Formats: sequence, C-alpha cells, structure tokens
Amino acid sequence: MSAKHPIIAITGSSGAGTTSVTRTFENIFRREGVQAAIVEGDSFHRYDRAEMKLKLAEAEAAGIRHYSHFGEDANLFVELESLFRDYAARGSGLARKYLHNDEEAAPYRQPQGTFTAWEPLPPSELLFYEGLHAGVKTADVDVARFADLLIGVVPVINLEWIQKLHRDKVTRGYSTEAVTDVILRRMHDYVHYICPQFERTHINFQRVPVVDTSNPFIARTIPTADESLVVIRFANPRGFDFPYLLSMIHDSFMSRANTLVMPGGKMELAMQLILTPMIMRLVERRRKAMAA
Repeated sequence: MSAKHPIIAITGSSGAGTTSVTRTFENIFRREGVQAAIVEGDSFHRYDRAEMKLKLAEAEAAGIRHYSHFGEDANLFVELESLFRDYAARGSGLARKYLHNDEEAAPYRQPQGTFTAWEPLPPSELLFYEGLHAGVKTADVDVARFADLLIGVVPVINLEWIQKLHRDKVTRGYSTEAVTDVILRRMHDYVHYICPQFERTHINFQRVPVVDTSNPFIARTIPTADESLVVIRFANPRGFDFPYLLSMIHDSFMSRANTLVMPGGKMELAMQLILTPMIMRLVERRRKAMAA
C-alpha cells in the first residue's frame, strides 16, 4: 500500500463480469478527473494464444487435465507482483497489452492473440488493474498486499458459467462442448488460485440470479439484472454510511452487519455511491503526500 502511488485492483474469474465493473471505474475516473494507468490482467499470461494451445496439447498428452490460465504455471505472477511493488514504491512499472482481436491488433501491426512489447507505464495518479489474479498469494509471491483497494467480482458459480458459455459461444465461436471442457479443466486452479483471493478483498460484489439456473449448460439466456440480486460484502464495514446507502438504493436491505443486498439493476448505482468516495480519498491522500 502506498500513499503517494495508490493501486486499485479488480479480481474475478473469466466470465465473472469484471469488464463491466471496469467500465464503471473508468466512468468515475473520467468524471472526477483522475489520471489512471490501466492494466489488463491478460497481459500477464505467460504464453500467447498459439503458445498456449501447444502447452495445453502437451499437458493433455502428459495426462495433466488441469492446466489452465487460472494456474501459476501459465501466468507471470512474479512480474505482476513486481509491477505492483514498483508502482507502490515509485509510481512506475512495466506493462504490456494482450491483443484479443484484429481491431486491437491493427495499430500494432501484429496478429491477434499476441503480446505487445513491455513498456513503462505512462504518468498517472493511480494504477488500476483488472484481471484474474489481483489478489493472488502463493508461497513465492503476494500480489494482494500492495492493493490499496481490492474489489472482488463474484457471481454465483452457475451464473458465472452461463455468462462464460454465452460469451465464448457468441464472441469466439466456441461450441458448448468446447467451453464445458475449458470449465472442467480450470476447476482445480479455480479452487486453488481464484477462490482464495476473495477472502483478501476489501469489497465483494456477487450477483445472484432469482431464476432457475440449475443446469447452466442448457441455459438459453443470461439472467438479466432485473432477474438478479446483488450481494455486497464489506470486509470492514466501519466507516460506511449504511443508512445513507439504504435510503439511496431502493429495495435494498442489510442481511448481515457487513452485507448489503439490492436488486440487480441497482449495481451500477451502488458502485458509484460506494466506490467514488473511496477512490477520491485515495487520490486526495496522494495529492497531499505529493505536496508535502
């Protein structure tokens, strides 16, 4: 953690909805005039798309059924920790981009599924990271300790699978069988690397559908916001004005002393109300520290 160089990070599994949450943060940064260096977690995968296919084939041939992007071997945990540590210390660090599609790849004149070169981060007031492993901790690295604000995005598991199935089928052209195979292959790493992060987060946002999602592999549609509730868990509820939040968010209620529940359609509003003051406290603390 750093007064002069704060780090905000979002962690969540593939298909959890971290990209949508990122847009909310970007809106806050733009509205409040906060200069953020934005880093995507995909850029810290160890292998590009072609290399990963080869590694998966090698693992399959060796009888290893749980090799995945969720695990340590397929990611650059040391480099990710270095980025967080360097930014917290000096407000700088090295990052790159993963080019998901032709549109992203065109300006770099590279194929999609590849990485750009490592480059220093631009000048900024804070680092904003969104990816799989913002809260990861292993025997060798502890990325979570550097985050000033760590947010978890955690739909209930069947909803997460439905969202991933629909995204990968619609945007990537995968079959249901292919996506199901990915889900099964990732399960070991999901349990050991993804789930433990959510005990280290400061706030978790969990969307819970109120329609039948018993078999996510045959779901025809993703449950809408109006067909969901959002459960928000605060690791330390001290300092939050819950009466104010309850008055501002219609039909919300407290299920525990540190847990706020609301209609799914109110998640964007809730994030704005909860996160904007937290972001601005970090920014004001930085500005005072830099001026001292």
